[in-house]
Amino acid sequence: MFVMAFQKVQQLKRIILDNLLVNLVMFRSLETLIEAHKDVGREVYLDLENSSPIPSDIVEAMIPYFSEKAYGNPTITHKLGWMAYEEIQKASESVADYIGANSIEEINFTPSETESNNLALIGTALANRKKGNKIVVSEIEPLSIKFSTKMLEKRGFEVEKIPVDRNGFVNLEKLTKAIDQKTTLVSVMLVNHEIGTVEPIKDAVEIAKKKNPDVLFHSDASDAYGRIPVNVDELGVDLLTLSSYKILGPRGVGVLYVKEGVDVERLLEGQIGTQKLWPGVENVPLIVGFQKASELAFRDFEGSVSRMKKLRNRLKSGILERISGAVLNGPSGEKRAPDNVNISIPHCEGESLTIELSLKGVYVSSGSACTRAILQPSHVLTAIGKKFEAAHGSVLMKVTRYHTNKDIEYVLDAFPKAVKRLRMISPIKDGAD
Repeated sequence: MFVMAFQKVQQLKRIILDNLLVNLVMFRSLETLIEAHKDVGREVYLDLENSSPIPSDIVEAMIPYFSEKAYGNPTITHKLGWMAYEEIQKASESVADYIGANSIEEINFTPSETESNNLALIGTALANRKKGNKIVVSEIEPLSIKFSTKMLEKRGFEVEKIPVDRNGFVNLEKLTKAIDQKTTLVSVMLVNHEIGTVEPIKDAVEIAKKKNPDVLFHSDASDAYGRIPVNVDELGVDLLTLSSYKILGPRGVGVLYVKEGVDVERLLEGQIGTQKLWPGVENVPLIVGFQKASELAFRDFEGSVSRMKKLRNRLKSGILERISGAVLNGPSGEKRAPDNVNISIPHCEGESLTIELSLKGVYVSSGSACTRAILQPSHVLTAIGKKFEAAHGSVLMKVTRYHTNKDIEYVLDAFPKAVKRLRMISPIKDGAD
């Protein structure tokens, strides 16, 4: 007991010391921080979990809709309104086709993945409360799902979280036991946003529907869309979330697919436009950008996925080979998203490593960006059994079809140097796995 307590104190000491480095950096002016990057010879952006650069052809597709055409309100009866409405219809048809939806009426544009998930969880639960008050989710859902369930608990709903194994796969046996006649909704994401686990959604849906035919099934497919095949009919889901920026589209737009006949209650009130579940004037330029991003993602889908896999594998194997003690978080092979690399680095705190790499022109994230402001490890990594320090020392990177072999080689050169420097100033050398 004493030894375990001592190790915990030592781990906390390292986290505090490493976070002190982060705080010292952040106290410097933004101008100074940016100026420190002036001599960077190459920049490689791998923080696609938190934002993304928009390819020029997507930007060019959006620009006319800000001031030249279709800038009217799509609910208004004049030329510019009709043009705006036409663009929304086109985008709806495009997305519906890509995910195998039956009609454009099943496609609902929202401001982002977060809003789509809130609408899916809270809106569906409230609309179907008479059928039951139990919600079942996995332990590694994104924070927009996690916090939505907390909101529902405050409103009297029962929430049960299903555990996952060390690679992040949901426990289907526990899922089976959790679903009963009170269960209204199940939500399990198709691909985990942090560790890239491709969940057995089709099997999970079959289990859920067999136990309770009235249960509704939602899946956040934001990290699957454009990277693995996504077909709502084949998966059997009733609701599905998509995100624009996760496929290199503009931030500020997402989609919630709602199967025909499924009741969802609006969360906001106001002017109702073409989107019956989300009030307000639709952002046509961003919707056009999402459509263009989808078009590019699926133009050569197999080729793009193959390219991402090769880059991902080179990045993953290169880091594991060059950095002692480095451990891959999540599964390998075909059960992992083609773009995802999440690795724990012993004797390094994740935020400190992101700073070191940034100064070398390599931009990554540490665990989940949503939790980085507090001294708390990623809930995904702790759910798969990662210890305190290993979870804090994780780095998340995602590749795209636009990255090159030279980009990856540059990262593999910079990464060990950043780790070496941090390990030299780390006061503790115990294991982290």
